[in-house]
Amino acid sequence: MKIYLATGNLNKKREMSQILSNHTIVIPKDEGIDFNPVEDGTTFYANSLIKAKALYDIVHCPVIADDSGICVDALGGIPGIYSARYAGPAYPQGNPDGRKCPQDEQNRFLIEQLNDCLSKNTIDGSKFLNGKRSAHYTCAMVLYLGPDRLFVCQETMEGTIIENIEDARGTGGFGYDPIFYLPQYKCTSAELTADEKNAISHRGKATRAMLKIMESIPELKN
Repeated sequence: MKIYLATGNLNKKREMSQILSNHTIVIPKDEGIDFNPVEDGTTFYANSLIKAKALYDIVHCPVIADDSGICVDALGGIPGIYSARYAGPAYPQGNPDGRKCPQDEQNRFLIEQLNDCLSKNTIDGSKFLNGKRSAHYTCAMVLYLGPDRLFVCQETMEGTIIENIEDARGTGGFGYDPIFYLPQYKCTSAELTADEKNAISHRGKATRAMLKIMESIPELKN
């Protein structure tokens, strides 16, 4: 069945298509749909719902939307829902002019902001899952079938932020993956294969949870 994915991100389409392989995943640009909703929610779930509803109102077909980002524990969850717009400690919610920083610059800024925070020695790392440098990706996913019928899954992937930008590694994945280290795998998220990442990532886990829900909905069965 054709399922619309409320994103312009081809990497998200690729990752989710691998898991939802029994369905045809279509993003707005595939059909020339102008889609750029204002994501002004205060949570991952809120932004996911905004995107899902906005696309459903256009296509009137089942829509999946996700909102995801990286949250650094010592920084109080920064950049969080602003991960795509993050522009360093001066502009953690994005540049005032709306200009997006290149990803390499965002990665460097985030490491520098964390290092500066930790240099003040005010953080108790014992309260975090992976110590003072702990971080996690969050993914909130919505399956929207209409105004009164929607389903939500939210998952995380836990790890740490590397200490120096020079240690960034890997060419897989996207976003902050080259600086997101997975202690149990002794590699960054960007060094995982596509199958390995789908097995443990925030989006992979949320998508598999959503797939189980979809399999219980008669009209979404093939």
